[in-house]
Amino acid sequence: MSASRRPSHPGGRSTGPGRTRAGRRPAPGSKARPKIKRVRVRPERKVSRRAAVIALVLSALALAYAYPLRTYVEQRIEINRLEAEQEEQRDHIAELEAERLKWDDPEYVKAQIRSSLLLVEPGEDLVIVHEPEKPEEGDGEEAASDEERPWYDELVDSFEDADQLEQEEVED
Repeated sequence: MSASRRPSHPGGRSTGPGRTRAGRRPAPGSKARPKIKRVRVRPERKVSRRAAVIALVLSALALAYAYPLRTYVEQRIEINRLEAEQEEQRDHIAELEAERLKWDDPEYVKAQIRSSLLLVEPGEDLVIVHEPEKPEEGDGEEAASDEERPWYDELVDSFEDADQLEQEEVED
């Protein structure tokens, strides 16, 4: 450092060439310059820092609780489904129990044997009433579709149709 650059007073700041401390202050009784205070103007924020931090904390909490809440809801749905399934099984068991109690009655057993196996007690006559099926409109054979007919009937029909072909149709 050169000698001209050294500070002239103890504090470290130089007053500059030709400037003294007294030169900076106005003389008593003279017009003082108005003091200008420089203020840094910050643009107004739409959201304060505090509100932004609160929003960040709330969103972090929401994310932290989202997965456990979803798991809880899924488990409640599964529990409700299983409880409904158990209730259906209880109803089915009650129906089966009622059916089992019916089979303990000898009269019910006899009625079931008569209807399903067509058995009667000795000395009784078995009468089976056969009701003919209601004929469909039109000819019964024409109304029956090919799906309802057995394959051998279709085979017989094809032989009969082949016998009735005229000679002209065969020569073509």
